[in-house]
Amino acid sequence: MTIVSILIPAGITILFLHVILSNMKRNINDIAITFFGICYISLFLMFVPLIHSMENGKLLVWFLLAAAWGTDTLAYLIGKAIGKHKFSKISPNKTIEGCIGGIIGAVIFGLGIACLFNNVFNTDFSYIKVLLIQIILSIVGQIGDFAASSIKRYVEIKDFSNLIPGHGGMLDRIDSVIFIAPFAYILLKLL
Repeated sequence: MTIVSILIPAGITILFLHVILSNMKRNINDIAITFFGICYISLFLMFVPLIHSMENGKLLVWFLLAAAWGTDTLAYLIGKAIGKHKFSKISPNKTIEGCIGGIIGAVIFGLGIACLFNNVFNTDFSYIKVLLIQIILSIVGQIGDFAASSIKRYVEIKDFSNLIPGHGGMLDRIDSVIFIAPFAYILLKLL
């Protein structure tokens, strides 16, 4: 029996207990949103240790991070520099140019890491496979970023926390990593 099969029923029970003890000040929507957040973060992040446990897993994790960080970095820089076409009302500062820049960033970071690993650690990562994987992971990461923004819009908050000044909180730093992790696991098995 896995820990997840224990935690999910326990979590649902605790959430319903909170509704009962709050005399219905909380409702089923509150439970659903809270439970979704718990599952979304914990279940998706479980794939990071799975990647780490794969052959060359310590290196493979870097492709996940390269996709997320490369996307975030170049999407921001390109969007600020030349972004003119708004992408979605969900995240009004994001532009189509920034999204394309994000894909380019993931590819650059991913190919750079593949080149480094192939030359330093004598791995044999295929540059074509890395290119394709980074494109897919960048797109998925951007979907994750929009998903996190839609959650914030729904609960009517601007930032998940004020822990990092000028940023939307810790979850904003890792939202694309969270979303990318399961897809990275599947795709990196092909690498």
